Amino acid sequence: MALAAAAFGLGLAFLLASRHPHTRAFFALPTHADTVVVLDLSASISNDTFSRIGGTLATLSSSPAHVGLVVFSDQAYEALPPGTPAADLAPLVPYFTLPPQRQPGFAPVFPPNPWQNTFSGGTRISAGMELAHEIAVTTPRPATVVLVSDLDDDPGDVPRLASVLLAFRRDHVPVRIVGLDPSPSDSEFFQKLLGPSAPITQAPTLDQVAPHARTPFPWTLLALLVAVTSVIGVRALWAPRLEWSMQ
Repeated sequence: MALAAAAFGLGLAFLLASRHPHTRAFFALPTHADTVVVLDLSASISNDTFSRIGGTLATLSSSPAHVGLVVFSDQAYEALPPGTPAADLAPLVPYFTLPPQRQPGFAPVFPPNPWQNTFSGGTRISAGMELAHEIAVTTPRPATVVLVSDLDDDPGDVPRLASVLLAFRRDHVPVRIVGLDPSPSDSEFFQKLLGPSAPITQAPTLDQVAPHARTPFPWTLLALLVAVTSVIGVRALWAPRLEWSMQ
């Protein structure tokens, strides 16, 4: 009985470990639903946060899920429609990747992106989130919205933003936030309106993403599998042999 209990316990541990593999992603995109990524490219996003945008896009692009992309400043537009493979975010990563230093005394700069001269301006987070809400409630499949922002909104936009965020709760549209070094007060504002079901995750930098691009080999699962196999083998050796008799 003890060996049987041990085998059962190890088997259960193996099952739980296999359901929660050790990965380095900051969160997993749902594969049963579309994800609408809302990317803040307003003037408040400085070069200091570009690497975190690149790290976020690189992480999201490695997912097998499907996404849509909304880009906003003081206005918003749909850059990628819902249902687009997340891998299509990868071509955007180089715009937020600092090139290596090639000449001593000259610091490298981020390459010019398509939005910085004609699009980046003031900040109206409500514009991006309102468009994302419209997309989420009209897409055929369920949708989750991921806001990538420093959460630093224009004060004049706050009432409108509050109304939009409450609409997400009303319509049961899940929201996740990837923060680009947001201030505690801005984080508290979003957490208060969206509730505990909308966690705020710090965006990774590209340096943090690159070493973890591969999922580590599941040594824990292998050890559990060997242990389960060993227990079953010992049980087979110690179990009394069945003897058949013809009467």
